[in-house]
This record gives sequence, structure tokens and C-alpha cells, in this order.
Amino acid sequence: MVQHLSAQEIIQYISDAKKSTPLKVYVNGHFENVTFPESFKVFGSEHSKVIFCEADEWKQFYQKNHSLITELEIEMDRRNSAIPLKDLTNTNARIEPGAFIREQAIIEDGAVVMMGATINIGAIVGEGTMIDMNATLGGRATTGKNVHVGAGAVLAGVIEPPSASPVVIEDNVLIGANAVILEGVRVGAGAIVAAGAIVTQDVPAGAVVAGTPAKVIKQTSEVQDSKREIVSALRKLNNE
Repeated sequence: MVQHLSAQEIIQYISDAKKSTPLKVYVNGHFENVTFPESFKVFGSEHSKVIFCEADEWKQFYQKNHSLITELEIEMDRRNSAIPLKDLTNTNARIEPGAFIREQAIIEDGAVVMMGATINIGAIVGEGTMIDMNATLGGRATTGKNVHVGAGAVLAGVIEPPSASPVVIEDNVLIGANAVILEGVRVGAGAIVAAGAIVTQDVPAGAVVAGTPAKVIKQTSEVQDSKREIVSALRKLNNE
């Protein structure tokens, strides 16, 4: 598995990060003689602009030039944000629209992250693993290879308190919809976690657990192959 960032490394990263309040500004006005700051990204015509900038920079610009502005609309989707979304340019995985993947998360080859899923800082999505719709991998949570994390499932994060151990999901595990894996839990290879289970203790390899709190109810050898199959075709990319 890929090496974890420690809780202290993540805390230091967040603490040191320059906090950002980016704006998208739609503005009409008389800008013939206006010089925009170099930090602005400005698009449009002489009298109609779309501007990308920081909130404090826009405030200064507006104070100097508000008399030239005839119409104004501002979009702001965060405030003093410390962690941007991950740049996915070189990610060799299938990432669907509406997935939220923060910087310093790791997405390995052939993974699938579905719409609405959230992958927090320091989390690791293993090779060939699928994170289904609206599932959450909290800070430092780790999945191995060919895991399926069902829709709405939660792998608890452990950045605060920093002493807590991260969730670790070993290879070929199936986690049902809306299951919750609490901090410090390790789910052994090939195990199955039933939908809605609350897992508070380690799960042995090859076990099937269900309930609240989750308990072993059988072994995966007793489950039909068709009910625990990982479908490689769903992970296929254009370059394969």
C-alpha cells in the first residue's frame, strides 16, 4: 500500500496553507481605461468581463472602480479554504462528475470514484477500487486493491485527534451501502461488510459481518460468487 501521510503532516500542511476565498465575478461597465491587477484572470469584451480573483483583491479593486460598474454578479463557493481540490490531470482512473477529491488524497490506477463521493486529504483509494455514489473516505482512510465501497458508506477519518489510527481496508473487500467503519478499524482481505453495518472492531480476513455493532455471521466461502464479484469491465479506461 501507498505510505500514509501522518496526522501531524496533514495538520502542518493545513496550518501552513494560505487560506483562499476565490471569486468568479461577472461585471459590466466602462473599462476602457482600467488596468486590471496582474493577479486577476480577466476574460470578455471591453464592456463585459468575467474575472477570477481572490475576495480581498476584488474588494480593493471595487473600492477604486465601483463608479465604472453598471452590473455585477459574484459567485463564491468557499471561504478561507485551506485545501483545494486535487488536480486530476495525471490521474489514471475514472472520476465521475460531482466527486469531491481533496489535494493530498491518492487515487491509484484503475480506481473509480462515483458522483457525490468525497475523498478527504490523506485518504488512499487503491488500484481498481470503486468508491460508489455519496460514499465518504475520511482523512487518512485507506483502501487496498479491488475494493468496493458501497453508496453512502463512511470510512471514518482520523486527522483530529491526531493520535487515532486510520481505517484500513485490505484487498478485495466489499462494503455495503450505508455501512460505517469507525476509526482504527482494519477490515481483512476478502471480507464482506453488510449494508448498514456499524463496524467498531477489526474484521478477520474472509469474514462476513453485519449488524450494529457488526458481528461475524458467516464466511465469504459461504456466499455465492456472483454476490461478491468485482467486475473489471467497470474499471476499464480508454487506454486499455
